Amino acid sequence: MRQRTPFARPGLLASAALALVLGPLAVAAQEHDSIPELTADEYSEANKIYFERCAGCHGVLRKGATGKALTPDLTRELGFEYLQSFITYGSPAGMPNWGTSGDLTAEQVDLMAKYVLQDPAAPPEFGMKEMLETWKVHVAPEDRPTKQENDWDLENLFSVTLRDAGQIALIDGATYEIKAVIDTGYAVHISRLSASGRNLFVIGRDGKINMIDLWMKEPTTVAEIKIGSEARSIETSKMEGWEDKYAIAGAYWPPQYVIMDGATLEPKKIQSTRGMTYDEQEYHPEPRVAAILSSHYRPEFIVNVKETGKILLVDYTDLKNLKTTEIEAERFLHDGGLDSTHRYFITAANARNKLVVIDTKEGKLVAVEDTEGLTPHPGRGANFVHPTFGPVWATSHLGDESVALIGTDPEGHPDQAWKIVDTFPALGGGSLFVKTHPKSHYLYVDATLNPELEISGSIAVFDINAMKGDGSDPEFTTLPIAEWAGISEGQPRIVQGEFNKEGTEIWFSVWNGKDQQSALVIVDDKTLELKHVLKDERLITPTGKFNVYNTMADVY
Repeated sequence: MRQRTPFARPGLLASAALALVLGPLAVAAQEHDSIPELTADEYSEANKIYFERCAGCHGVLRKGATGKALTPDLTRELGFEYLQSFITYGSPAGMPNWGTSGDLTAEQVDLMAKYVLQDPAAPPEFGMKEMLETWKVHVAPEDRPTKQENDWDLENLFSVTLRDAGQIALIDGATYEIKAVIDTGYAVHISRLSASGRNLFVIGRDGKINMIDLWMKEPTTVAEIKIGSEARSIETSKMEGWEDKYAIAGAYWPPQYVIMDGATLEPKKIQSTRGMTYDEQEYHPEPRVAAILSSHYRPEFIVNVKETGKILLVDYTDLKNLKTTEIEAERFLHDGGLDSTHRYFITAANARNKLVVIDTKEGKLVAVEDTEGLTPHPGRGANFVHPTFGPVWATSHLGDESVALIGTDPEGHPDQAWKIVDTFPALGGGSLFVKTHPKSHYLYVDATLNPELEISGSIAVFDINAMKGDGSDPEFTTLPIAEWAGISEGQPRIVQGEFNKEGTEIWFSVWNGKDQQSALVIVDDKTLELKHVLKDERLITPTGKFNVYNTMADVY
C-alpha cells in the first residue's frame, strides 16, 4: 500500500507545534487562589510517574531539554486545566498522549497536572560510596567459562528490552525462540556488547547496570552496579589492545559519568559534568550525559554532555592522569552514531534542531548543520549510499514528519560533505528511529510517539534506489505493523527497527500498555511482507532491540 502525506515545510510545522505548546504563555497570566495540595503518598506516586515517563525529556530538575521546562514559574501560568488537557492529548511535536493512549489513567493525569505545579523534588547525589554499596560480582572472572558453553548463535542473538517488567529477553534471531528472560533495572535504555562480543551490558533508566556473560551455559548476570538514580548510556572500550578493558556509563542524575573495570564493573573513575554552557558561559546544574560511543581510531570514549553542549573525548589509557578533549559543539546533545567508515560521529542537538559532526580520528569539530526539521532524534542514525549524493547518514524528527540526510563522503563527494543534502516527509511527527542495513536498499522510519493510532502503529519504508535528489519527495510504502500483529486493544506503538545479522529481516517492537498484549513483528526486507509475529506473555512492553553482531560492529 502506498501512502502520500501532505508535507508542511519544517519551519511552518515548527511554528505550529510551538504555538500548540506555548500558546497559553502569550496570554495574560491566570489568577490562582492556591496551588493544589498533594498528600505524601500522592507526591511519592507522582515522583515515580515523572521519573518513569517525563524526566527523560523535561529533566530531573524540570528545567527542560528535548521537552519544555516544567518549573513552577511556567506551569502555574499555564494552570491546571491546560496541563491536564496537554498531558491527556499530547501534541504533534512529540509530547505523547498519555491519557488517550491509556498509558496513564484519568486520575493519574490529574495527579501529574497537580504535581508539575509543585516545586521540584531535590534528588540525592550519588558518589563512590553509594556506587560501591550497590556493586556486586556474582561470578568472579576466574570462575567464568574459558570458552562458549552453550550452542547459541550469539552473533544473531537479540537483546530485547521489556521496559515495564524491568527485564530483557534474549531471542534467537533465526528460530525466534526466547532463550532467556533476565531481570535488570527499570526500563533498559540500551544494550551494548564488549568488543569481543562475549559480554552484554545493559543499563536501566534507574541507573542499574547488568553485565551478562553470553558464554555461560545459561547466560546470566555476573556483575551489577547502580551508577545514579537516572541514566541512559553505556559503552565499552574497543581500541586494539584495550578490548573489554573498560566500561563507561553516563548518568542523567547526578550529571556525571563513571569508568569501570570491564570484567567486574568495579567503579574506577567518576567525573562530574556540571559546569558552564559552551555558548553563554553560564553555570548549569544538570548537564546530563546522553549518548556515549567508543572510538575506533583512538583509545577514547565519545561522551555527549547534553545541556552544556560539549562533546568530551575521554582518553582511557591513564585514569590517574585523565586526559579529556572538550569540544564546543551545540547545546542539547542527545543521540547519534558513526558514519559508514566509523571515523565521523554524527549526533543530534535536538532542541536546537541541528546535527553536529566530529572527526574522531583528528579529535575535532567538523560541522554544525541545521536539519531543517524540528527536534531530530536519529537513534544511531542510518548509513546508506544515495543514488545522487553518495554516502549519507539519515535522521528523523520528533517534532515533525521530516527525514533529513547529511552527506558523509568528504573525499568522493566533497560538495555534499557535512551538508543537509535532502529533506522529505515520512508518516508524521513523533519519530524515534530510522534504520537500514548495508545489504538493504530500504530506509525504515517509525512514528512511535505520534498521537494518532494509525500513524504510531505503522512504519514508512523508502526505496533508496528510487531516491532522485532533484527536490521531489520520494514516495514511501506504509507497513501496518500493529495491524499485522493482530492487537486491537490499547494504542500499540511501533518502535525501533533492528536487522538480523544477515540483513535479511527487520524486527519491530509492538509496544503496548504493560497490562496489554505486546508483540514483535518480523518483516522480510526483500519483499516487505510479514514473516513472523512473536507473541508471548513474557513480552511485556518490548521496546529497544539490539542484535549482537550489529551492535558490536556498529552496523547501522
